[in-house]
Amino acid sequence: MQLRPVGADALLIEVDSPLDWFAALDAERAAGRLPVIDIVPGARTVLLDGVADPAGLAARLPDWKLDPASVPPEPPLTVDVHFDGVDLPFVADLAGLDIDGVVDVLTGTELTVAFCGFAPGFAYLAGLPWNVPRLGTPRTRVPAGSVALAAEFAGIYPTPSPGGWRIVGHSTAELFDVARTPPALMTPGRTVRFRAA
Repeated sequence: MQLRPVGADALLIEVDSPLDWFAALDAERAAGRLPVIDIVPGARTVLLDGVADPAGLAARLPDWKLDPASVPPEPPLTVDVHFDGVDLPFVADLAGLDIDGVVDVLTGTELTVAFCGFAPGFAYLAGLPWNVPRLGTPRTRVPAGSVALAAEFAGIYPTPSPGGWRIVGHSTAELFDVARTPPALMTPGRTVRFRAA
């Protein structure tokens, strides 16, 4: 574990298992034992923002007893996907499968929201059996709802935007709604399964 101060009231924790740390720290915050405003997991980090006493917390964290098993998981989320993406043949070639085989793997794989970012509602879903290269040149516009793969992650574009991920399908799931609590449909640590629509 490495701890780095960020500004006057935040700490960045570099750890091997950021999702486990996020779950445990979030449970401590919910129980009123960790006075922070926000906890944001990343690929290899957890950011604690709005920390009342950063130096004091930094001194306690190395001795923290992490018990992710004590944190109840959120219920799994099923997302309907139309597997009609323009890059589906590329992924099939990469995987050494036909298109139906790729769909079978994607619908049979349990994915986990590793972290969120890029755009409100965009979740980086870990658990792919392949490492999928990004496009050499990103597309200038990827439609909202596009289900795409890059490196070891899957994701769904919540809004139209540029992007260099390989598009394998699309979904009509509402990924971000400010009137919903929480606004993002997919939150860190949640299990996600694709279902062929």
